[in-house]
Formats: sequence, C-alpha cells, structure tokens
Amino acid sequence: MEHSKPVLVVGATGFLGMEICRLLAASNKTVKALVRQSSDPEKVKALENLGIETVTGDIKDRRSLDQAYRDVEKVISTASSTLSKVTGDSIETVDHLGQLNVIDAAQKAGVKKFVFISFPESHVQFPLQDAKRSAEDALIKSGMDYTILRPTFFMEIWLGPYLGFDIRNRKATVYGHGVNKVSWISLKDVARFAVQSLDNDRTTNKILELGGPEALSPLDVIKLAENADGHSFELQYVPEEIINNQKNNSENPLEQSFSALMLTLAAGTEIDMVEVLKIMPVQLISVDEYIREVVSEQVEHAL
Repeated sequence: MEHSKPVLVVGATGFLGMEICRLLAASNKTVKALVRQSSDPEKVKALENLGIETVTGDIKDRRSLDQAYRDVEKVISTASSTLSKVTGDSIETVDHLGQLNVIDAAQKAGVKKFVFISFPESHVQFPLQDAKRSAEDALIKSGMDYTILRPTFFMEIWLGPYLGFDIRNRKATVYGHGVNKVSWISLKDVARFAVQSLDNDRTTNKILELGGPEALSPLDVIKLAENADGHSFELQYVPEEIINNQKNNSENPLEQSFSALMLTLAAGTEIDMVEVLKIMPVQLISVDEYIREVVSEQVEHAL
C-alpha cells in the first residue's frame, strides 16, 4: 500500500461509489470512505475488507465532515439521494445542500483535486439538475482543481428492472417512441474515468461528458436483449405527454426529476467520446456486452 495522502470517496456505499472504491484499492491507493451511522453494515464491511478506512459522517451535517477530511488530498463525490431510502434524504438536503457542504469542507481542508459526478444538460428543467448545476458552480468557484464528469444514462440503472427494463420477465417499458439514440454507459466505465481523473492533468478544470461506445435507441436495445435471450419482450409504451403530465402534476422533487429524466431519455442523448478517450483511454463496455452478461447470470442462477 502506497503511503500517499488518502483519497476520500463520498457516496462510497452506493453502486458507483463501491466500484470506485474497489478500483482505488486495486491500484494501491490509500482510501477513505465516508459512511453514515445508518449505512448498510455489509457494505461497510465490504469496504473495510478492501483495506479501506471507513470514516463516519453525513453530508447533511457540515460539522461531521471535518474529521473525514483530515489528511485528505483528493476527493471523488458520487453522493445522491435518487436511490436512497434514508429518512431525511432528498434532492435539496443531499444533492444540493449536502454537496455544497462536501465542497466547502474540501476547500477548507486544502484538498488539491475534486472529482464530481454529475450528468449532461437536459432540455427539461427539474430539481435534480438544478442541484447538480449549483454544486458544479460552487466547485468551479472554489479555487480547487476539479474534474466534473457528466455521464449519460447508466446501463445498470436504466436498463434494469427498477426502471422497467426487466430481462428476467421479458418486459420493457419504453419512454416515448423509443427511437431516439442514447449513449448508454456502464457505471463500471464511469468509475474508471473517475479514478483516472484523479491523477490526469489533462482532466484538470474540465467538464467532460461521458457516454458509451455507441448510441442505440431503446428499441435497438430491446432487439439486442431479445436476440441474447432468444425470446420476444412484452413492451409497454409510456407517451411523453403522460410523462410530462406526471412531472407537472407532482409536488415531489424526486418524482419530478425522474419524470424529467424519462423525457430526456425519450429525446435521446448522444455523446461523442473521441476526444475524451484520447485523454483517458478506457475500453468501453457495450450495451450488447452488458445484456449478454445479465442473461448469462440469469441462466446460471436458474441452473
């Protein structure tokens, strides 16, 4: 284990944060992981088994962060309320004010490099995007070296059962007409980009949009899944008008944000990765590879 100053991962027990921690540990980085009193004990144990020091704090409580930042030189922040089930977590308390606390604490602690996970600009206005942009603005003005990564739609989330892409039951929800192309990206690749950004001077003080190796429409993805599984899928189309009505009629910022993201997906989001890959060479995971892995795991589980 090298004896450089630690990298602090904020959001370490989330899907992306856990993968980032795994990669950092594998590259012999000294790592601290910010966890809460309420964090899943199994996830905390998994981090500690990687040789990572876990430190207790909550980004909603600014004073609790100072101890976590002691001796920290670099930070990766992935924290978000979007999949949280913790009481008190919200877009305002976590994605907005919480991230502002994380940035303020980093600045006060003399952190040299801050990597922040955001997402590309949407044509729709919604609370989660407002929170991300507010944090980005604070980070840019902080005086710290930064890299802002804006990955598009994660395969593992948006091509998973949680949001209606259910390979196991051969069902798929299609937002809009399903014909506009999206540069789906694997969270494993986002983790690789985040880790590479820490020590890559060519990423300093840049906003980098991230996508996968190809842009595919949702209907293209469904065909890949049908080919891999050998069966047709039952499709449920949700018109953009209905999604827009859901967004406008909801008073819940999280519901508004997910509706807006569905509208963004329906409109399509294509990312040209040529220049980014010159700066950070990553062998990107394709949608076909991801789907075949999911299908293979299901076959093995059924045996």
